[in-house]
Amino acid sequence: MISTGRASALSACSGLKHWQHNGATRRFSSSSGAWMTQQQQTAAAADISRVTIIGSGQMGSGIAQVAATKKYNVTLVDVNQEALDRGKAYMAKSLARVARKKFGEEAQQEQREFVDDVLGRVTLSTKPSEAVASTDLVVEAIVENIAVKQKVFGELAKAAPEHAILASNTSSLPITQIAEAVDSARRRSFIGLHFFNPVPQMKLVEVVRTDASDEQTVARAVAFVKSIGKEPAVCKDTPGFIVNRLLLPYMVESIRLLERGVASARDIDTAMKLGAGYPMGPFELCDYVGLDTIKFIVDGWYKEGAGLQGDKTFAPSKTLDDLVSSGRLGVKTGKGFYDYPKK
Repeated sequence: MISTGRASALSACSGLKHWQHNGATRRFSSSSGAWMTQQQQTAAAADISRVTIIGSGQMGSGIAQVAATKKYNVTLVDVNQEALDRGKAYMAKSLARVARKKFGEEAQQEQREFVDDVLGRVTLSTKPSEAVASTDLVVEAIVENIAVKQKVFGELAKAAPEHAILASNTSSLPITQIAEAVDSARRRSFIGLHFFNPVPQMKLVEVVRTDASDEQTVARAVAFVKSIGKEPAVCKDTPGFIVNRLLLPYMVESIRLLERGVASARDIDTAMKLGAGYPMGPFELCDYVGLDTIKFIVDGWYKEGAGLQGDKTFAPSKTLDDLVSSGRLGVKTGKGFYDYPKK
């Protein structure tokens, strides 16, 4: 999935606007058309105290970490204890970095207490139905496979309380299609919560509403996002949502320029960094995200993306196809558009 910190070279436009009135800050939700005071936001978040994260990979563990840091009781769920242990180790390592920065290198005791306090609010489980039985919010962060996600939500919807929000962290699959796994009444509380990687550092969360999502669900989701120190951007369920819908065409067109012989990858990267002020060039970004990930999303949009089917912008690229088929997937394999020597 494209949920990378460096992938945010393009800024997402927020679905929320600020308004000052009588000294109080109000926020306008473009999704619901309603003004919310700070007190109303706090109240909306207050009815969420128990959060369940399905999937303990880098994204799931990151979401669990930020929620637990903000005093939420979190249950992290995966298929086996080994996966959960890896997720907990990832959180511990990440929290240790936060603690060093927060308390200073010499404050060892304070660092340990901080890490232990946050991890103490995270429960590990291999039983998803039990884990969601008393939850207020479910966030799924598993493999980008729609059939697998539908199967998981079909089971979770039967076990979770009626008031619980069901959310997917997908970056590329239609929320509406994932929600088909639950009954029509439950779809009112189904939404997308797309976090960006690395979750502890990245401020943005795309709050993705479907045509079935009700206003209360959107308001509660926005309030939760704010309560964990993130900034929500509300959008409709459309391929790529906001960030990836803007980012993918940019990366794909960069590959087309290379294929047409307009310039080398290095020169295109240099041009965009020095001419447009981007922190990374498009080919550096492609390698960082993963060429297989980019191909997966682009191919999906070209074949069946709503409003994008057959769009030449997303037509297959021989260069991209050849790199992926040869195993050059980017930074994670040590080779992509560039080579990355092992440290």
